Amino acid sequence: MSQEAWTRWGAEDERGALNFIGPDEVRRASALVRTGEVLRLAQLLSAKTPVPAHRCGLQHFMGRDGGDYAIAGSRRPGGFQFAEDSVIMPLHIGTHVDALCHAWYDDKLYNGYLGDSIRSTSGAARLGVEKMPPVFTRGVLLDLVRLRGRLLQPGESIGRASLEAAAAACGVMPGRGDAVLLRTGWLEAQKGVKQPDFDIEPGIDVEAALWLAEREVALVGADNFAVEVLPFPEGQVFPVHQRLIRDFGVPLLEGLMLDPLVASERHEFLFVASPLPLVGATGSPLAPVVIL
Repeated sequence: MSQEAWTRWGAEDERGALNFIGPDEVRRASALVRTGEVLRLAQLLSAKTPVPAHRCGLQHFMGRDGGDYAIAGSRRPGGFQFAEDSVIMPLHIGTHVDALCHAWYDDKLYNGYLGDSIRSTSGAARLGVEKMPPVFTRGVLLDLVRLRGRLLQPGESIGRASLEAAAAACGVMPGRGDAVLLRTGWLEAQKGVKQPDFDIEPGIDVEAALWLAEREVALVGADNFAVEVLPFPEGQVFPVHQRLIRDFGVPLLEGLMLDPLVASERHEFLFVASPLPLVGATGSPLAPVVIL
């Protein structure tokens, strides 16, 4: 396979398609604010947040709580009391972003960096999530549920024609520097389900992914687990991840909670998100924000 975006921004580039967001794109996005309403598109994080079986769940520990004063008799110098806590969790949990070091093939990452530059002792020497700048750009919602008049079925594939039709239906065509958000209805269908099936979901196919990349979008997100359709086409494994992340340098935002955005009936908006700058990490939980 070819590497369409490699060296476009230089041999040392580690930002990928986020380079499409420049001062003009930021100013254009700012002009989209009308009502000033702010929406958070992140899932709540707790020990109840579902994760695939190969990942640990979130663990939350209180280092100091009210009981230390009520029961243990901790001192209160000057009347001051406080609480603090720690969290252990996978970085790919709930609403999160996949960094450009998350997926590759043929031993090469985006821009030709080597796969063995990712080590268990130090993380990713290149393309770690800390290399991703904050995202401040136009967001575009492509609502496949609205287009088809129903929640998409598990394993239902979304092709290029469906994305084009969704864009035509809302009158907003994705373009350079955009954050494209896809509504499949998968997360909506999981409400009340204690343990979702992470092996089957609706999502985009490779042709749809290439259409987005060709339109020079900066980021692709969805309300499902993997953005792409599961199970994969026969003989392939995460083909959309391979093409978007590795070949085009497009980060993927997974597990979006789109309910408030859908309720607003807005398909074009200011989109803001920033990962935790964890050095060498392959991804990060984040709380994307939409300003209407």
